[in-house]
Amino acid sequence: MEENTTNAAAVVASEPSWPELLGSNNWDGLLDPLNLTLRRFLLRCGDFCQCTTDAFDGDGDSPYFGSSRYGKASILHRVKFPFAASYQVSSLLYATSTIGILDTWDYQTNFMGYVATSTDAYYKLLGRREIFVVWRGTESITEWIDDAEFDSVPVTPLLNPSSAASQARVMDGWLKIYTTSNPNSEFLKLSARAQLQKLIDQLLGQYKDDNPSIVVTGHSLGASLAVLSAFDLVENVVKDHGGNVPVTAIVFACPRVGDGSFVEMLQEYPNLKILHTKNSLDPVPLYPSDILGYRDAGVKLVVDGRKSPSLRMFPEITPDWHNLQGILHVVAGWQGEEGKFEVVVKRSLALVNKKSELLKKEYKIPGNWWVAENKGMGLDDNGEWFLKPPEEEDLPVPEFA
Repeated sequence: MEENTTNAAAVVASEPSWPELLGSNNWDGLLDPLNLTLRRFLLRCGDFCQCTTDAFDGDGDSPYFGSSRYGKASILHRVKFPFAASYQVSSLLYATSTIGILDTWDYQTNFMGYVATSTDAYYKLLGRREIFVVWRGTESITEWIDDAEFDSVPVTPLLNPSSAASQARVMDGWLKIYTTSNPNSEFLKLSARAQLQKLIDQLLGQYKDDNPSIVVTGHSLGASLAVLSAFDLVENVVKDHGGNVPVTAIVFACPRVGDGSFVEMLQEYPNLKILHTKNSLDPVPLYPSDILGYRDAGVKLVVDGRKSPSLRMFPEITPDWHNLQGILHVVAGWQGEEGKFEVVVKRSLALVNKKSELLKKEYKIPGNWWVAENKGMGLDDNGEWFLKPPEEEDLPVPEFA
């Protein structure tokens, strides 16, 4: 990506190594001012997250409601991911749903994310193999219900059998989405957790000589799943591959996942790092309340959307400080609490309105403009409009029998 170099000297104090970018030094010296390389890495992770939302079929009238509109061979290209040529999707991830609509594609299941790796060509360029685990934010009504299940439960289901017992607790709703399986579902015979463990175990074996690293990323609900799954991977999978593979959770607008004991457990692993980027006025990262014992996890990068001159403000609009593209826009121009907002990474401003109406009207960008072409309708040879089925490569396919 191109970047404005007018104040590059102020933005780039030093070029971080790849381990430093993944948090080996807890991003010390890279956050204020925000290092340019780290800034671009955060934006890439955010774009990975956006792919899940853009691919999700949320049309309640669609027979494929709850699935990905696109298969793993085409998803990154179809949603216009800017680095699609450098990554390949190994698998889509599915999680539990209780939608209860029997004529949908699989009413027990929702598309929840994917696993992607750098291509061989990109690996040769970088000299390392990137493995990305990407989780989707809340889209369905049943997920909102899970989001509201804020009672804490023991983290025991995620602990390795050889680990000592722990008093740590995590939020019930997040854990259910991650660990629930359903033998009646063709797509969910393995829980999201079991799917991920199996995939990462395979990939670490396949790329054991390629200097692999794992980045787990997500926004909102997806951020919570990223924290849980990152912990799960270091606790149960990575240790079987030498235990030195770095696992980094890059999360956006992340709710609180667990209590103080859980946060302490996260800190016990030297190869597990968490960087949380959030908007200062976003209330979601304050949920569930610390009154209930929940605590923040990871290193924080707090940005302030009010700094951007491009975003609409109250009373014209009540800003959606939780919106992912709004956060990424601010990351692109963040110069610290005292600095003047200046975009230093080229990024289309129109992305802000992809799933919102945050941009000032003077930019003439329609709000919520990302939709499926004609909402999936097509015109046949007889002049009749009909709901087009997915192309064969995009049909939902279970990854595990």
